[in-house]
Amino acid sequence: MTGNRLLCFGEVMLRLSPPGRELLMQSPRLDVWVAGAEANVATQLAKLGHRVALATRMPDNDLGRAAAATLRGHGVEADAIQFAGDRMGLYFVTSGAGMRATEVIYDRAGSSFAEAPKEAWDWDALLAGVDRLHLSGITPALGPVPAAAALAAVESASARNIPVSFDGNWRGKLWERWDADPRAILTRLVEHADLMFGNHRDIALLLGREFHDDGSRQRAACEAAFNAFPKLQVIAATTRQIEHVDQHRLSARIDTRDGFAETEEVEVAGIVDRIGGGDAFAAGVLHGLRTGGDIAAAARDGLALAVLKHSLPGDAGLFRRADLDAYLEGGLDVRR
Repeated sequence: MTGNRLLCFGEVMLRLSPPGRELLMQSPRLDVWVAGAEANVATQLAKLGHRVALATRMPDNDLGRAAAATLRGHGVEADAIQFAGDRMGLYFVTSGAGMRATEVIYDRAGSSFAEAPKEAWDWDALLAGVDRLHLSGITPALGPVPAAAALAAVESASARNIPVSFDGNWRGKLWERWDADPRAILTRLVEHADLMFGNHRDIALLLGREFHDDGSRQRAACEAAFNAFPKLQVIAATTRQIEHVDQHRLSARIDTRDGFAETEEVEVAGIVDRIGGGDAFAAGVLHGLRTGGDIAAAARDGLALAVLKHSLPGDAGLFRRADLDAYLEGGLDVRR
């Protein structure tokens, strides 16, 4: 393990998917994976050898205990996991094929995490020994209670001079379920972040303005965000072009106040599962920065892990440093 501890804060769910490319309930079987944006980031970082913990709440039953055991098995430190409440958040993913898009159905209302009030989180204890807090826009989208908890988390980190990374992770289906003001809530969270994962669309939502596609849209958006949020120092994003479900093109870019670095575009063919690709990218960027790399190296690592995640079923990237190095070296032959 390397360095101090990074803490992720967010909901752990179970993802249920029909086997292969079947439709939901086409046959009476479902594959199950432990899921959740912050859990995915924590898992991939732990696989890369970082000390990382996850602050979350799950029911004290077979589902919650199994999910916690899975996370521990991947190296995530589980001392910040609470066992309380009545139900595990679920979501269903029907993988697309050809010209049929992937479909997501959420079943997470009233989950143990979503009903945990902000007072349930002892940030003095949770942030002890932590050198970064990571969370995403999914938590506040769940409702007013988790939104208040997310705000308490970033305020507590800021009060202790602990850097905050925030992944926009826009989830329209969740926000539309309650009387929310996403722009106001997300703005209060991003105000505490030094590192944001998001593109021009995320920034447009935060700032209430559009950025025209004139070839420098991402830079213009980032400069506007840097002007609006004094603490913000780094913005990382991917660009995805979709040919069909099994063939995408990906590139990555990181902007700072002084400049930017971007990768070449990579064609990703034969996609097994794209869910969690953004979380793998976030983990790769955090890995690159935590191991002393510059923004070009961090963008490269982020894109590499995002691409690799497309080869793996389930939500989380499970790649070791040797896997990352092998990808970056370009070897696709059998490794014997």
